[in-house]
Amino acid sequence: MHFIDLQAQQKHIRRNIDARIQKVLDHGAYIMGPEVFELEAKLSEFCGAKHVLSCANGTDALGLVLMAKGVSKGDAVFVPTFTFAATAEVVAWVGATAVFIDSDPATFNMCPKSLQNGIEKAKTLGLKPTAIIPVDLFGLPADFDALEAIAQKNNLWILDDAAQGFGGIYKGRHIGTFGLATTTSFFPAKPLGCYGDGGAIFTDNDDLATTLKSLRVHGQGTDKYDNIRIGMNGRLDTIQCAILLEKLAIFRDEIKARNEIAKRYNEGLKDHVHVPEIFNDMTSTWAQYTIVLDKNIDRQKLMDALKAKGIPTAVYYGRPLHQQTAYKHYPTATENLAVTEDLCSRVLSLPMYPYLEKDAQDFIIETIQKSPTLV
Repeated sequence: MHFIDLQAQQKHIRRNIDARIQKVLDHGAYIMGPEVFELEAKLSEFCGAKHVLSCANGTDALGLVLMAKGVSKGDAVFVPTFTFAATAEVVAWVGATAVFIDSDPATFNMCPKSLQNGIEKAKTLGLKPTAIIPVDLFGLPADFDALEAIAQKNNLWILDDAAQGFGGIYKGRHIGTFGLATTTSFFPAKPLGCYGDGGAIFTDNDDLATTLKSLRVHGQGTDKYDNIRIGMNGRLDTIQCAILLEKLAIFRDEIKARNEIAKRYNEGLKDHVHVPEIFNDMTSTWAQYTIVLDKNIDRQKLMDALKAKGIPTAVYYGRPLHQQTAYKHYPTATENLAVTEDLCSRVLSLPMYPYLEKDAQDFIIETIQKSPTLV
């Protein structure tokens, strides 16, 4: 059994992908070829963002926006501590200070109350509160109503890290249309992934889009040999765009399948573990299906028992960012980020992908139900 089975997906679209790749090989425009602009247009159509710029990976996508906005030393950028390192890494790139925010226990996403505490903490440290980078963790949209109200009150802008959440919907609006900009990752294991690294930036801001286009290609101006700003080599390869075009064509159906699988997990496991909540006004992409174990359960023993039955599991994330070596000197909203610290000791992710067969999922559910470690 696979934790994420990319081969199952490929069986459905291999012929179309082969044809797309062959077309790129035939025209030979391997960098910034026509498929790049076709993908950007179709991503815009999918989510409703005015501008879409593809780039080399999801981390560069975040970094490019911070560069475009001139974020630098003395600026405070508020990031969740319960996420992958890239969200805070880009803040360090530009010399700003990441301020770590606790999680909402129900959604795992950035807690608005903790964010307000973090803003006050930044001020006491002499930092300038500048931006918020919420994460649509495991595919569930962040609490944008609350975050946007706090941003407006404190004159901050929002950069939505939708590395796991692109394709999600919050109160009728697609992810990609919130804040100043949204970024995503096309890492292979993401809900919409290519066969290598890739990313994209979404924005309705014309000036920001113009600056991002320059930064993405070494900061070039109208003349490619007259670089008007310091940029990076952040382009997405044409072949990866060709692959993503075929994956995007089936993406809505795959999101639907993921939600059906999550619902079946919830129904089968709700009496045995804490299952993720489903909100009527949101659609998750279910990048991960993550349960929370009771405090008396030995997580490693359960993982070992499942592994013995051929069921793979993973822990996202076992250590919060504010406790990791490279980030522990950065400030936190409060002395302890207790919700996240507790979640890190109890979360467990189960196999999740659109082609997870019913029999396999039933086996996972039944094995957990009968596991002596949960009794």
